[in-house]
Amino acid sequence: DACPGLIKIRLKFLNDTEEVAVARPEDTVGILKSKCFPGQESQMKLIYRGQLLQDQARTLRSLRITDNCVIHCHRCRGGGAAAPALPEPGPAAAPALPLAGGTLMVPTVMVVLALGWYFRINYRQLFTAPATVSLIGVTVL
Repeated sequence: DACPGLIKIRLKFLNDTEEVAVARPEDTVGILKSKCFPGQESQMKLIYRGQLLQDQARTLRSLRITDNCVIHCHRCRGGGAAAPALPEPGPAAAPALPLAGGTLMVPTVMVVLALGWYFRINYRQLFTAPATVSLIGVTVL
């Protein structure tokens, strides 16, 4: 099954799909991209052991990529390739705003803290010493 001198590289994508590429240890990152993603080389970002493989002239051997190693692949929208990676939305489609709960958490906490300090300053008689210390602690946190 294994050919002498060749290594199998597992290419993992963001959607949890996986492909197997066969290459030589002497192949460069650029050659690997052109073999696996012809015409889309400039759109593809390869990541191995948390490092972005930017130097297209580095060999797989110099990067210590051996048989059955995993390289994570990410397709970028830009890059100047002829064909777009994803279909462009039509003119009627409005851009989606990323309004998940996590993106609104920091502004919400800041507003609540600002209100707390407003009431602490303007209605001092309502705040006991432990309440003031708690407000200071939450603000520092």
